[in-house]
Amino acid sequence: MNDRERYIAAVLGQPVDRPPYYLSWGTWGTTWQRWQREGKPPEIKDHRTFMNPDVPPQILPMNTGPCPTLDTGPIEEDGDYVVFYDTWGIKRRNYKHGESMSEFLSFPIKNRADWEAYKAAYLDPNDPRRLQTDWRAKGRQWMEQGYPIQLGYYPDAGVFGPYRWLMGDEEGLIALRTMPDLAHEIMDHITTLYLIVWEQVVKEVRVDVIHLWEDMCYVAGPLISPKMWEEFLGPNYRRIKAFAVQHDIPVISVDTDGQPERITPAMIRAGVNLLFPLEVAAGCDINDWQRRFPELAFSGAIDKRELAKDREAIDRELERIRPAIARGKYIPELDHLIPDDVSWENYCYFAQALKRLVVK
Repeated sequence: MNDRERYIAAVLGQPVDRPPYYLSWGTWGTTWQRWQREGKPPEIKDHRTFMNPDVPPQILPMNTGPCPTLDTGPIEEDGDYVVFYDTWGIKRRNYKHGESMSEFLSFPIKNRADWEAYKAAYLDPNDPRRLQTDWRAKGRQWMEQGYPIQLGYYPDAGVFGPYRWLMGDEEGLIALRTMPDLAHEIMDHITTLYLIVWEQVVKEVRVDVIHLWEDMCYVAGPLISPKMWEEFLGPNYRRIKAFAVQHDIPVISVDTDGQPERITPAMIRAGVNLLFPLEVAAGCDINDWQRRFPELAFSGAIDKRELAKDREAIDRELERIRPAIARGKYIPELDHLIPDDVSWENYCYFAQALKRLVVK
């Protein structure tokens, strides 16, 4: 099977020669620095290609986020911190001496007036700059090579993810009750934007997966209730599903960290058929999820924390997911980025052991 055939068959539960072997999740910056100190050969330029993995879905380059982007570069900086606006116009404060999440200082939309101005300035679906990339050439090349092809990627395609990017986490959730019309309008508009842009692309390139970045859960559960998921996200997911059906796109994938169990049935009803990364620290056990949600395919689910221990721990973790591989509809991957407590030696052992398990 070629890379495209294997990916589609694995997700849809069709006969497949073996699961894909991707090593998709990259490293923290500090992890890479550690590996360099520990003797990673300088000719190895990334965490995966030295293992000759399969080719994962290739992302068609386009802009479905703010256009033009709002990244300003540093606006304040001292010895420890840098303050900047990101591509969505979020004001962030980053620590300079280690790996950590941003401190989010402000978000671009607080009310309807902000939304109307932002939408007019940055969210015109018909802005020609959105497709002024080499997507046609890359699409043709990937079709010829038999690679799976993807629309959408972090952070510029999703329904809840970009909404909270615009409104803020707490502020956006409160607005679901205090300004529901505005919340609906934002989610509806960004979905319309995707569909208008994607409609131009699928006329020329065969697409295999639509990917939605959401990050709508944390360790104890979803940030949004199942009822509100159905009310605000469900209609837009169904629009995306209808587009996928119309254009013979077989996979709709969702990336949400944390514990998504309570909203998973709603996602299934709305057309999602691939979910990742199933973080083990949030209580997600791939074997249990496969039994309870047979409609879904999964990617991820290998506890990244085990890589920081020893070879025996890595072997136990891979043995734990062996039954999930045998059941199918599962792409074995780590459950998020590789932290800096993982040594180069341990990572190499993991990558080789996973390959022996998958590529027989």
